[in-house]
This record gives sequence, C-alpha cells and structure tokens, in this order.
Amino acid sequence: MLLELDGIQKRFGGVTALRKGALRVQAGEVHLLMGENGAGKSTLMKIVAGMQSADEGRLLWRGQPVNFRSPRDAAEAGISMVHQESLLAPHLTVAENIFLGRETARYGFVPRQKLLREARELIEQYGFPLRAEAQVRELSPAGKQMVEICRAIRHGSSLLIFDEPTSSLSEAETREVFRIVAQLKARGVGVIYITHRLEELRTIGDHVTVLRDGETVHTSPLADLSMDQLIRHMVGREVSAVYQRERIARGPVRLSVQGLSRPPLLKNLSLEVHAGEILGIGGLIGAGRTELCRAIFGIDAISSGTIAVDGVTRQLRSPREAVAAGLAYITEDRQRTGLALGLPIGQNITLASLHRVSQYGVLNQSAERALETRFLERLRVKAAGPRQLAGRLSGGNQQKVAIAKWLAREAGVFLFDEPTRGIDVGAKAEVFALMEDLARQGAAILMVSSELPELISVADRILVMKQGQFTGELPAGCTQEEIMHLAAFKESVH
Repeated sequence: MLLELDGIQKRFGGVTALRKGALRVQAGEVHLLMGENGAGKSTLMKIVAGMQSADEGRLLWRGQPVNFRSPRDAAEAGISMVHQESLLAPHLTVAENIFLGRETARYGFVPRQKLLREARELIEQYGFPLRAEAQVRELSPAGKQMVEICRAIRHGSSLLIFDEPTSSLSEAETREVFRIVAQLKARGVGVIYITHRLEELRTIGDHVTVLRDGETVHTSPLADLSMDQLIRHMVGREVSAVYQRERIARGPVRLSVQGLSRPPLLKNLSLEVHAGEILGIGGLIGAGRTELCRAIFGIDAISSGTIAVDGVTRQLRSPREAVAAGLAYITEDRQRTGLALGLPIGQNITLASLHRVSQYGVLNQSAERALETRFLERLRVKAAGPRQLAGRLSGGNQQKVAIAKWLAREAGVFLFDEPTRGIDVGAKAEVFALMEDLARQGAAILMVSSELPELISVADRILVMKQGQFTGELPAGCTQEEIMHLAAFKESVH
C-alpha cells in the first residue's frame, strides 16, 4: 500500500473540516476522491501534500507513520499536487519552472542549457505538447498543468494528486490529460484524482472514495458502483445527475443585442432574452462565449452594435453602467473576478448594493447585517457566519455568494458564465434551482456552459457559437450531437 489515512480530523476555529477522513491508495492505480464542495476533499489532500497538518489521525506512507510539516517534506518523500489554479512562475520558461527550487548551480550560476536539455528529454519521453524554452504565461491552462506534472515527475514523485484538472479545459485538452494520467499509471505511479465531472469517471478511475460532511462514507472499486449510487453517497439523498426544470411562459424581451461586433473576436451577433427565459450559449472553448458576456457587460468596448435593456437602448461603456442598467454578471472565474476573497462573506454579498445599506455615504451596519443574513439563509451557504472570509469557502459556496451579490442588487438580467464550473452535483442542482427561481420572478438569463447535458436540460433554447459568430439556434431537448455539429462543423449564419 502506497498511502493510508485513518481517522483524520482537522478543525479551523469552530469549524470542523474533517471528522473521520480515511483513504487507501496503491501504486499504479487512479483513485477518485469524490464529494460535495465542503465535504473535506481539499483539506484531506492538503494534509497529504504537507500544506496543512492534521489535528488527529494516522498517515502512513509506504507503511511508515509520517507527519509532513511542509510541501517540501511531502515532495521529498515522493508526493506532489497538481492544483486546479496554476502555482507556476509565469515569467519563467517551462524548463525553469520544471526545475524551480531544485536547480543545480555551479559557482552561483544555473546552467541554462543543461536545464533546457534535460527538460526537452523529459517532455519528449512523455510526449507532452510543450516547448522547454516557452514562457509559462504563453501556455493554455492545460499546458500549465502539464508543466506541473513535469515538475512532479522530474522530482521523482510516486503519488500525484490532481485537483479538478479538467475544469477549465477543452475536450481535446482533457483527452491529453487522460493520456498522461494513463501513462503515469502504467509506470506504477499512484494517482489521486478529484473531479466533479461525472462523465469523466469511467474513463479515468479504478477505485473511488466518497467524503461527506468531513467523513469517509464509502470506498470501493468504481466498477461496483452505479452513477445513482455514487451521487447518493455524495449528497446523502437522491439527486438527478442532470437537473430538470419546469418550463414557464416567457414574457417581454428584457435584453436585446443587435449587430454586436468586436473584431476579430465577435462578429455581428444578435440575440434576445425574454423575461422568464434561460437562453443557453454553447460552443467550444475559444468560440467567443465569454467575450460576448464581457462585451454586453461593458468590460470590453464594442466597435458596432446596440444593446437594449427593457426596451431602452444603452451605451454600456463600463460595468458600472451595466449594473446601473440592471445587469448582473456571474463570471467564469469566481476567485479572480467574481469575489473579493480577502473580504468577509457578508461584505461580498453587499458589495454591489451598498446603496441599499447606506445613507449619505454612511454605512448602516444593522441593515448590512440583515441583508447578509437574509441571503446566507436563502442560498443555504455553509459557513461559520458572515464574517468568515470568502476565500475560505468551498467552491460551491463561493459560487452561491457570487450569485447572492447580484440577488441583493435586485438585477433583472443575469449573465451566467460557466455557473457550475468546479462545483459538485448537489451544488449544481441548487444553482440551477436558483436560476429557475429567478426566471419565475421575471428575470432574463443568458447562460454560457461547456457542460452539454446541463445546457440541454436547463436552457429554453440554445444559440451555438463558432469563431465569434452564431452558427445556429436549437430548441430545448436537442441532442449533444446537434450542438457539436454547429460548434465544430457548421459555417456561421448572419
């Protein structure tokens, strides 16, 4: 046995993140670690990787008790973690990042040509689509993850931990990550793989362990478990893997976009979203979906076209003007652009609606607390309280706070960009229920998603993009094949 964890406990102040964490991983297997956001997966892996220490419990590495006090301790033992968000030095080359912290210097100088040569040999050995001399800031998210994998391999890791490795990758990039994981497995490396994308499981995994509320509740070979059983273990109740919403009659047009262009990214785009409607935007990564949201919300200037909200044509030259017009934008990267992670949850909720909790520029703290409490309870955010920092929440709860910020603002038109990225199946159902509730209240929703089953289940109709243009419109109940045909093969329509 490569790794054994038993009875792992971890508390943060008054919050218990882990009660009874347990896990066993063998060399040469891909072990899936599943659970809702907040179940304790990341905390357990941070303990394994030496980023945090356990309060109680036993950790055995190759049969010997260990207590890693730092990531360096874990790395020297042979354990590395490939994070969802890259921790590389973007201004350095691929080769320099691979050897960062492990360089061999002579007379105070690092031999750059030797680094490049050894990096090229490693890249060629594993078939990574990387150039040793390329700067990391030029790489795609998949490329950055491959550099982290190279680092781990070069440093002799026997166990690699992948934390949501494909959450922001295209289908082709995801297949490349799967190929590399299979290659690592064949070489006897143990892999712990955290994912919320249920469709990936059968492709990649051997065994599965499920955490719920800080406790290991199930472990078995993946082949012995049906998808419904897995979901039930994760959430403790029956949840449909794909959310099914009730369609409602749509009202008047709330958002109208006509002839919007921002060459070369966006070309002559027109759409309308009605009250009570969820309009889906499909397409491959790089099709221009996020760029469309940014242009509508006033982040990026457009060269031509008009935007009307509730029948009034608006010149949205900034997010401030978009918010004033009644728009809300739930961005695809909640950590960088959706939330202020260093502020408490409550202040994040009221950030876009300070006018509701202040008068003459003076904050009414009792009104602020009432608004914070109202939305924490409404969205069932799992937290120690409104004073807990947003950065310490799980991904699903961070997404709820990002939505709560705009609910408190009482916006009428919502732009949801990848609303379920990196959150578990239970949290997804709650996010979709919130979206349906908004539609029932007369909001207009534009939803960008790379998850085709979700797009088909949630959207009333779907516009598909390719290379900055719309290639067609599909009704609710269409197939994934129809979406992919428009996204990958069909020429644009005008």
